Amino acid sequence: MIKIITVGTIKEKYLKDAIEEYQKRLQKYTNIELIEVKEEGLLETEKAMKLEAERIEKHLEDKDYVITLEIEGKEYTSLEFAEEIRRIQIENSRISFVIGGSYGLDERIKNRAKIHLSFSKMTFPHQLFRVILLEQIYRAFKINHNESYHK
Repeated sequence: MIKIITVGTIKEKYLKDAIEEYQKRLQKYTNIELIEVKEEGLLETEKAMKLEAERIEKHLEDKDYVITLEIEGKEYTSLEFAEEIRRIQIENSRISFVIGGSYGLDERIKNRAKIHLSFSKMTFPHQLFRVILLEQIYRAFKINHNESYHK
């Protein structure tokens, strides 16, 4: 099972459509759950991240293998990412990806992560990034099942 916990909601129809498409494609390989938690508005950064962290923690279980998405995280190629997913699934049936809001992630959440993952040093809109993450998870499953798609 893969869980993606994100701060904020998707409003744009084209992004919702893309997310639904990848969720549908991934059903062949794994159960996938998308959870959105409320993003704090114009609060002081530390306070906002703390409140968002509390909401995120409600959806994390002790047995979850937590992967946070952070600009400072480690970058992988698609093949390396697929290998990490394969390796994790041997010992863990639950992988939880966490995408923070516009302020980032509170240290409490970062400390729970076993992997701090970055897709780029660039900044992406959080709503678009969900699509990118889902696509890379889908690509990883295609690679791990030796199915064409990767190239």
